[in-house]
Amino acid sequence: MGTAAATSVMTRPRSPRRPAPPPLALLASLVVLAALAAGAGSATARVVWLCRPGLSPNPCSVNLATTVYTPALTATGVVHPRRAEPPPIDCFYVYPTVSDQKTTNANLQIDPEERSIALYQAARYSQYCRVFAPMYRQITVPALQSGNKESPAQLALPVSDVRAAFAAYLRDDNHGRGFVLIGHSQGSFVLEQLIAKDIDPNPAVRRRLLSAILLGGNVLVKRGRGVGGTFQHIPACRSAAQLHCVIAFSTFDAPPPAASLFGRTTVRGDQVLCTNPAALAGGSALADPIFPSAPFAPGTLIAAGISLLKLTQPHPPTSWIEEPGAYSARCEDSHGAGVLMITARDGAQTPTPSPDPTWGLHLIDANIELGNLLAVVRSETAAFTRGAAS
Repeated sequence: MGTAAATSVMTRPRSPRRPAPPPLALLASLVVLAALAAGAGSATARVVWLCRPGLSPNPCSVNLATTVYTPALTATGVVHPRRAEPPPIDCFYVYPTVSDQKTTNANLQIDPEERSIALYQAARYSQYCRVFAPMYRQITVPALQSGNKESPAQLALPVSDVRAAFAAYLRDDNHGRGFVLIGHSQGSFVLEQLIAKDIDPNPAVRRRLLSAILLGGNVLVKRGRGVGGTFQHIPACRSAAQLHCVIAFSTFDAPPPAASLFGRTTVRGDQVLCTNPAALAGGSALADPIFPSAPFAPGTLIAAGISLLKLTQPHPPTSWIEEPGAYSARCEDSHGAGVLMITARDGAQTPTPSPDPTWGLHLIDANIELGNLLAVVRSETAAFTRGAAS
């Protein structure tokens, strides 16, 4: 299987003297609480775009040529996915914790790790949509490694920056177009706050939302209902033609340890949502993993975390690699956690949890079913277009 997506707060290999970072789900709770308390009054920086139509360079706009592999990594051919011209919808992407800057909050400088994560997680969606991705003053990897407590104002900055960028997108670029929200890890937690504040209670904006793809972010729903919890009006996606809904999961290939916070909640009456893009109605189905062929930015903390997955990376001349059917995937309640459980098939590699079993396969959340997610976005786009024309 190809190199896993670089998607989360990660550490270099641990030493006894170096504290491990707290689970990012714990960071999520802090971000949520701080944003609710201080978000309205926090200072907002100018909007800086990592990806936007017409931007050069634009890491979200790349060639789509793809080498297809069997699960055992035998190349079977090259495909050239057709890009929609012009793209009928937009995608608004918020990247996870990747910044290696030494401060608590990153500044808005675009570094190699932001360019790489945009390639890994967002660029392939450009097949169907215009991709917008704002820079934001996220909590950095070194800040989480330090173990120091962030102030409410520092924790509020990511949410206020992304809300400002989304408002600018709606004002200057949307013009009534449908859009998909895409986030992972810290990016998902931030988008959850944006949706709860600016989309969920606003029917006019909510009608333009095709879906929110919120990976590794513990979206909550009322137990057995598929709605409520994090959002009041945006339910789980249960078919590829459903609109105004949410797709969410965290990936594991073994039962989550008790210490893992992914897939778990202590909120009475709620459960963590898991929706399998390969089988939105439920059950098991084959995953369609897609990864960039380029390695993640060398020398970064995320690149170090990726190496712990112990996966062989093919290096074809195409921009992408695809391994259809390498894994089966199923949403399960495993040891009290609602997670996407994958099983290797037909000689596919079994990834090692990184940095340890409590994280599961958090690093491949964005790519393990990227082909399936793209198929859902294509179907949703057709449904939205039909609705707009009627």
